[in-house]
Parts: sequence; C-alpha cells; structure tokens
Amino acid sequence: MHKIKPIGIIHSPYCSIEDMPIQPKGASDVEGYVIVDEKHIDGLRDIEGFSHIYLLYSFHEATRTELLVTPFMDKQTRGVFATRSPLRPNHIGISIVKIKRVEGNKITIEGVDILDQTPLLDIKPYIAKFDTVKDSTSGWLQASNEEIIKKRSDNRFG
Repeated sequence: MHKIKPIGIIHSPYCSIEDMPIQPKGASDVEGYVIVDEKHIDGLRDIEGFSHIYLLYSFHEATRTELLVTPFMDKQTRGVFATRSPLRPNHIGISIVKIKRVEGNKITIEGVDILDQTPLLDIKPYIAKFDTVKDSTSGWLQASNEEIIKKRSDNRFG
C-alpha cells in the first residue's frame, strides 16, 4: 500500500479545537492559507482558474478512533461514517474552501474551518458540473443553515 505523505501545511487563525466552526459554512469569512511544499509547486499550475478547492487533510490532533460518535449537530449516537467526526479510523478531513489568490506555493483561502498547522494531504478542484448532486438527502441532519453557521466545536472529539 502507498503511504500517504503530507504535501504542505494549512494555516488558520484556530490554534485550538475549542470554539472552532464545525464546517466551512460557519467560517465563510475566515481567511487562512495553504503552503504547498516546493517540490509540488508544478501541481498548482492552472488552479487559480477555479473558485473553490477541496482540501484533504489529516486530523493531526485526533488521538483516538471511535466507530460510534455523537455528532455536533445531533444528540444521538451515529456510526462515524455517517458523520464528519475526526475520530475516523484514518483521521482524514475534507473541506471546500474559496481561493482568494495564488502566489507561488501559497494559496490564500477563505472559509477555513481547519486547525492551524494541519498537514495537507491533497488538493482537488471543486467542479460544480461534477460535484453538485441534485435531489440529495442529508440523512439524520435536521439543523438549519443558521444553526450550522453558529455551531462551534467543543471537547467531545479532543
């Protein structure tokens, strides 16, 4: 099996997991930046043509794995694969962020809900023609957009 190695670091204003937004929707105006390792700089070619990107990253502060968790937006225990919990077996996170600008190996982003100094595993472009799913359902999630925007993390996944 191929070993996954970080390709860079994600920087944000969040130095601890307490009181962080739980999704990019709750951090829509929060700016951060990604520094991609110099050896991967050619991989950034043409990325500035996209408005948004997916960041795949390591939940590097997650210290345990749980198959059953109580998500932030629910009071009921759920299977970890039906949640966005960091306590997954491989501790991999995903966020869609807006590209503000690209300067060399630095991508300034907006909508960052990620802990500072998070190892970046990959970047993929958000392409509405590929990624928008009409008539999708959100399983157990019943929260309104306003509730999602206002929700902040606590110590349940620390």
